[in-house]
Amino acid sequence: MRALLEAPGLDGAIDAVRLATVVLTARTPSTTGRVEIRSGELGRWLGMSTSYVASVVVPGLRRSGVVEIATVQGEAGEDRGLECKVLPLWGARGRTGHPLALEKKEFATLLRLLEAVMAPGWVHRDGSVTPAGLLGSRTGRGAATDRLALLLLVLEATETGRVRQCGGLVDTKRGRAAATVARLLGCRASAGERVLERLEERGLVRRIRLRTASGLAHRSRLMVPAVTAAHGRGGVANGEEDRARAVDPYLSEPDVAAGRIDAPGAAADSQVSGVQEEVGAEMAEPDVPIALHTDHASVASESCGVAVAGGFSGEGRGGDRSRPERACTGGDQAPGSVAGDQLPASSGEGGPLRGEQPKESPAAEVGVQAEVAAASRARLTVVDGGRQQQGRGVADLPDLRLRVALAPVSWLWSQLSRGQQKVAGRAVSQALDVLEGMSSPEAAPQLLANRLTGRLQEVRGEALVREPMGWLLRRGLVQRQACSDRRCDDGSRLDTGADCENCANVLHIRRAWRARITAEVDAAMPGADPTERKAAIEERLRHRAELEAEDLMRSRQQAEAERARCQAVRAAAEARVQAEREAAAAAEAARQARPCADCGTARSAGLCETCGYQRQTQALVEETMLVAAAGAAGIGDVADVQAVTENVRGQMEREIAAARQQLLDLINTDDAVHNTPEQLTSALAFTALQAVRQAADKYRSSTLRFLASSPQAQTEAELANTAKLRKRRHHWNPDGETTRTAARDATDAARGRTAQYLLDTRLQQLRATAEAATSKATEADVPKPRGRWAERLAPLAALPISDDPVRVVT
Repeated sequence: MRALLEAPGLDGAIDAVRLATVVLTARTPSTTGRVEIRSGELGRWLGMSTSYVASVVVPGLRRSGVVEIATVQGEAGEDRGLECKVLPLWGARGRTGHPLALEKKEFATLLRLLEAVMAPGWVHRDGSVTPAGLLGSRTGRGAATDRLALLLLVLEATETGRVRQCGGLVDTKRGRAAATVARLLGCRASAGERVLERLEERGLVRRIRLRTASGLAHRSRLMVPAVTAAHGRGGVANGEEDRARAVDPYLSEPDVAAGRIDAPGAAADSQVSGVQEEVGAEMAEPDVPIALHTDHASVASESCGVAVAGGFSGEGRGGDRSRPERACTGGDQAPGSVAGDQLPASSGEGGPLRGEQPKESPAAEVGVQAEVAAASRARLTVVDGGRQQQGRGVADLPDLRLRVALAPVSWLWSQLSRGQQKVAGRAVSQALDVLEGMSSPEAAPQLLANRLTGRLQEVRGEALVREPMGWLLRRGLVQRQACSDRRCDDGSRLDTGADCENCANVLHIRRAWRARITAEVDAAMPGADPTERKAAIEERLRHRAELEAEDLMRSRQQAEAERARCQAVRAAAEARVQAEREAAAAAEAARQARPCADCGTARSAGLCETCGYQRQTQALVEETMLVAAAGAAGIGDVADVQAVTENVRGQMEREIAAARQQLLDLINTDDAVHNTPEQLTSALAFTALQAVRQAADKYRSSTLRFLASSPQAQTEAELANTAKLRKRRHHWNPDGETTRTAARDATDAARGRTAQYLLDTRLQQLRATAEAATSKATEADVPKPRGRWAERLAPLAALPISDDPVRVVT
């Protein structure tokens, strides 16, 4: 994996391009070295949309030079079908010892690993289902980065699931675990910390904080629980803790990312000591203070890897209701544990103290909260009085798009009345329609869900939303454009999910104007009071903002006018096209209504089927007569040409008559009853045409063979043979079989070309002679005045024409 990701072309590439290279490598067949995949399927592996793959990932792969791509374009010109070849993998084929010279079983192992980490999941034709990988449901912005990070962490983890962290000096505000992830991805520590937080929220990575008896924190450990479970090692050993919490609100651990916020009272109700034993002596990190709790015995519950939610004895033991060591009375009252490595804390008016027997276990409340948390990631769970507030849930909506889009705000939706849900549903549908116009119908629900998730993070969860209806309509569903780009929403592109470049440009321009105005004010008001100076700067900035607003309004008006003009032009073009179509349809209808020019059959489009066959037959007979005359008679001997043509005409007529008689013999009397006279006539005409075509092919072949044996063709064949033997590649073996075959082919081709040329030349001469004879016959057919009438009409023709209609010529 290091050899692949360290390829020169991937230096500086985005994580989606790097992960795409890894996916294509894993899916490459070991036999061909080329992988065929669709853009949509590659996007499912990356957690991205099809449009993002076609517009960003595929061009990035081409620019990197690491992957060679041959595409099959779709209807809109996008790269849909991809045939890819990973060049470093291709170059390592057959090179022993190269890290990328993989065998078939190694390809299979790598693909199996990728399926376990990030497979999108499939439903097969037989009904079987292949489940998704650990991050198969993670889509949208940052999905490719999270998948690549988890893959690299899995490869770096040992059999115990522990990842060896980087050494040296690291940023103490971020922690060594975040620095490890950042170095694996080649990014900053802040970005690595965000990736690590997202993976922790899904329970895929755990940062283990060890404690000492003095209360100081030891160095944190980075664990991948899936690797531990895959090797059958069970949970994390005793003496380790998922995260350390500080009691003092002013002293918090910088290395611990902000997790799920619990309801008030959860921290005060905790009664189990968080001090755990250390496994292995490591250097302490005194920069992180640890919350101190009441001292208890070092023996804890035998359950491993489950964080305590409610905080009373016996919780989280699964189905085993046996008492733990040194537990107090009532410790076995907890029901079955909830699956997961970390459970959200329950809240209530007062947590159970040691020895109390609560009427209802907080673990049941945790189960309800876990179901709500599964509907949307990274959001706050709302609990009121220890019970989940009930209402019409998002799961009851008939539209799948609405269920996906409203998953992050399912609790707020349940608080709305039926009338409010109808109004909010229409608003959500309108927002989805707008997003579909910017991206695609498949990606619109997830884009709206991401927007609602971001809005909830701003208010710190659903619990702090006082008016769900107003918040949804005025804040949650509203697109907030930070710039003039209609695809911008809070500085992100709706179509690609990347940062909006136009926002960065606007911010840069505004900062430049502020610096310029500040310099102008300092130059115009040297030594002025700071208050007056600030007021002058603000006044000029306000004036500048007004000018920008006017320019923006003017540009929008121009855009609206241009849009209206384009719509008018488009409407005129559509009207013109429609008129042309109607005119063409009318002309075609008129042509279809015309009778046959030869037989007069109504509605025959000017020529019926039978007459068309007869015309083709007559033209082919004339052409065949000329072809036969070109090979069997002298071109200058008119009598010889006429004799040959008449002979050919007679033979053709006999063949036509024989073919027609054969057709009549084949027609059964019973079948003939069902055939109309028009159908029988058309069949006879078609039979005559087929007979003439067969005879024409025979005459043409015979004439070409005759002309191929002419002196001109023989001369061309000898020249072609000599030229072929002069080729350099035939000098070494002039009498070989290959040389003789090549010379023979060249000779035959030369004879054929010469024969065709002679035939075309003779046909032109015969057509010219026939046209001259036809013109002379036409002139001879024109009647001329003779005898007495000629003598009487000659003087009259010489007289001038008079305008007097009464005058009579005698």
